[in-house]
Amino acid sequence: MEKAEKFISEHKLGAIDVNMDNLVELFHSEMMKGLKGEKSSLRMIPTYIEAENEFMKETPVVAIDAGGTNFRAALVKFTSRGKLEIDQVVSGSMPGLDREVSKKEFFDVMSGHISQMAEKAERIGFCFSYPTEIFPDKDGRLLQFCKEVQAPEVIGQIIGKSLLEALGTPEKKIVLLNDTVATLLAGKSASFTKSYDSYIGYILGTGTNTCYIESNSNILKNPELDKDKSMIINVESGNFGKAPRTDLDIAFDNTTMNPGDYTFEKMFSGGYFGGLCLFVLKAASKDGLFSGPASGKLNNIIELSAEEANRYVSGAGSDDNILLKCFIAEEDRKISSFIIDSLISRTARLVAANLAAVVLKTGKGTRPERPVLITIEGTTFYKLHKLKERFESCFYEYLDGDRKRYVEFTEVEQSSLIGAALAGLTD
Repeated sequence: MEKAEKFISEHKLGAIDVNMDNLVELFHSEMMKGLKGEKSSLRMIPTYIEAENEFMKETPVVAIDAGGTNFRAALVKFTSRGKLEIDQVVSGSMPGLDREVSKKEFFDVMSGHISQMAEKAERIGFCFSYPTEIFPDKDGRLLQFCKEVQAPEVIGQIIGKSLLEALGTPEKKIVLLNDTVATLLAGKSASFTKSYDSYIGYILGTGTNTCYIESNSNILKNPELDKDKSMIINVESGNFGKAPRTDLDIAFDNTTMNPGDYTFEKMFSGGYFGGLCLFVLKAASKDGLFSGPASGKLNNIIELSAEEANRYVSGAGSDDNILLKCFIAEEDRKISSFIIDSLISRTARLVAANLAAVVLKTGKGTRPERPVLITIEGTTFYKLHKLKERFESCFYEYLDGDRKRYVEFTEVEQSSLIGAALAGLTD
């Protein structure tokens, strides 16, 4: 274990190597630059959704959740007391998965799913979780699809307008948003019984992102905004470029499809964590930390998922777990588990710094009776071995003393669908 500790220390892969003060300051600085329109790794994208406004009640809205490979929709209404009512739920696959489709077919398939419920609502909230440029009218232009969806004619199109045209109802109001914004709004919907000072949405799943509510007077890159209002800002925090990357982080990044992009995300998100663990374990093998048989088997492993790495380090791995088959000797298992566990501890501090910086940027949560509500979604956050507990320890330790802030956390089922409904019900 002494060799393992030395390896982690030499490569600066431990939680102790994350200077919270410095990282929070750097994150805050990048946020400020992004809001000014200066060069920054944080894009700070305006959503034009004013989350602090009251949303309509007793008004039906079509809520759509489209992202990755799945399409879901429902007719949603909030009662006068804020109770959520969901009706006519439909689900299916995104068009363009099994073959390439035209723009017409793409929107016709989606409009077919919602045509009946759209007859009962004049508003549509559309959680569209693909890279999209959002406009002041809350519609947006698709920038690109993930590789699963084959609909090249749709790229560059105005999404909401095209869907309304396919429905034959161009007069309906439609609001486009992403899943992180929907997460924030879903948290707000569950907060009727308590008064909160502000709201933050955070996702740590395959990727990671953060959003929060910002005063328009601070969004200096959009001087035409009403200075007396506020809106949700999509931070695009996965692209944060000032985190303390090590030699192994950089080398691993160079093996990915887009080196230099979303480097923060590549340090801990579910889409990369397994690959990072495998890369670091192989580096440890080169340094002679494992036995000959273990090193031989490890070098033959081409791919490792975050789920497999997590099951292994948590002791929940079954006999077919690729790492269990690799590390047979007890000493090999101790060292490999220690390395993966160290990466999880580091993750806790990186996530804590991210969210602490955003909480401090809001200037809210200074009174215990009005905390900031952070809604968190994503299997990586909730399932990665002891991550949640370690994160909370780092987070609360940092936001104490002179930096004391009052914060609560929540998780909301069907957050993307509920958030989409709220967006459609907010003027």
